[in-house]
Amino acid sequence: AHIRLYNSVPLRFVRLAVAAIMCWRGFPFAKDFYETSFNTVRWSLSHPQIMTKNKKGEIVDDIREAYWWLRDNTPEDARVLAWWDYGYQIAGIANRTTLADGNTWHMEHIGLIGMALSAPLPEGHRIARHLADYVLLWKEDVGKSTHMAKIANSAFPGHCEDIKCDQYGVFRSGSPTPMMRDSLVWYMNRAGSGGFDRTIGDTMYKEVYVSRHSRVRIA
Repeated sequence: AHIRLYNSVPLRFVRLAVAAIMCWRGFPFAKDFYETSFNTVRWSLSHPQIMTKNKKGEIVDDIREAYWWLRDNTPEDARVLAWWDYGYQIAGIANRTTLADGNTWHMEHIGLIGMALSAPLPEGHRIARHLADYVLLWKEDVGKSTHMAKIANSAFPGHCEDIKCDQYGVFRSGSPTPMMRDSLVWYMNRAGSGGFDRTIGDTMYKEVYVSRHSRVRIA
């Protein structure tokens, strides 16, 4: 009886009317969502900017200046270790060889870079010194480094104690876990107090460049 009532002609018209009203009311929202998404992809994601403005309206040109410093102050055959996000920029603007870029598909290669950046300083240094002549890090790499550790652990099981790599990250209080605190990313960015002993760490990595707003560091 309920099925017959549900499929009756009057209720069919009611269902169609409700559906039509919902589509009519939802169309402006769907249109706005589409246009916003389209413009985001068209103007923001397709035109990445390395020059930005801070809250005071001042131009922050740290990234380009860091790449030009590499171009003007390092040997032409210098190899730069940086996270793969910046590979094309380093190659195109600094004209230097980078270890990975957006076209690097070899998971172990990406994982090795992630391990060099997220491992305790001495362990990461043993990897980095055989791969590159310079290390370039952005300030934002502190936040990205949880992914670096997870990718390294995926390529080289045992980098972290568990598959989620929970031992590498930030506590709710904002302080780093011991593993993050001893990593190269934390050390170079001076993200906070503590961390690896600088009297020892500075013998492994000599900082040679800090951008104007401390957004990029090179060692």
